[in-house]
Amino acid sequence: MARDGKQGLWRAPAKVNLSLHVLGRRPDGYHDLHSLVAFAGVGDWIAFAPGGPLELVVEGSRAALAGPVGENLVLKAAAALAQRVPGLKLGRFRLTKNLPVAAGLGGGSSDAAAALRALADYNGLAPDDDRLWDAARSTGADVPVCLDPRARVMTGVGHDVGPALEEPPLLALLVNPGVATPTPQVFRGLGLAPGTLANYGPDFDDLPGADGLERLAAARNDLQSSAIAVAPVIAETIQRLAALEGAGLARMSGSGATCFAIFRERRALTQAAASLTAERPNWWVRATLLR
Repeated sequence: MARDGKQGLWRAPAKVNLSLHVLGRRPDGYHDLHSLVAFAGVGDWIAFAPGGPLELVVEGSRAALAGPVGENLVLKAAAALAQRVPGLKLGRFRLTKNLPVAAGLGGGSSDAAAALRALADYNGLAPDDDRLWDAARSTGADVPVCLDPRARVMTGVGHDVGPALEEPPLLALLVNPGVATPTPQVFRGLGLAPGTLANYGPDFDDLPGADGLERLAAARNDLQSSAIAVAPVIAETIQRLAALEGAGLARMSGSGATCFAIFRERRALTQAAASLTAERPNWWVRATLLR
């Protein structure tokens, strides 16, 4: 758990669901998932100044959209860890919010995980400390997979995290058309009753290797149709990404509305990013690596 080369500064990278399969809905109402995730070179940043009471300041280009500070997952995660670690030393967090909100990129979860990494480092907690992971699980479904942000499979409601997958990074273009898709609304659109199994097709278990795009193309995002019903512009975004020269796959991430395209060549990715930025100046467009 490193500081990413800067004292007291912690990365909160965007989480991208390369696949997201809904296996069914549990009797408690939550959905069972199987998702291959990777993390982008773009994201938010958490600065931590130890000492004093727990505080949070939110700044950055997306700060106004991040919601009330008192409801931020950074504070929820820190409080959850403090409940589990007597005498935990806290401090002041400053969140620089760069990622779109309610965008299928796990931004809030990644922010919370970065805060937990900062607190664990300052308080001398091991990365595999059960209290750290329990605090992550209590904060949100996507927080555990963001604690050690590397490509891996997550299952269950998101709490069950597989081992890191050591594979070459993927060249990707991330695009958000400027709409929010609230996760609960997208899941409701599936129409699965509690205790119901889904039957969308075969699953997908491994990060792609030499035949990566072909194997990844056989996977899917089972929330995509439901999200398009909430925000039809998602379909337009995917179609535009698929039409970009050099794009090998286009799909939605998470519950949307951010979509991605995978490229084989860096030059094609760079040209596609420039072209789409000029064409759609109001869209959030970022060329990045997924690891």
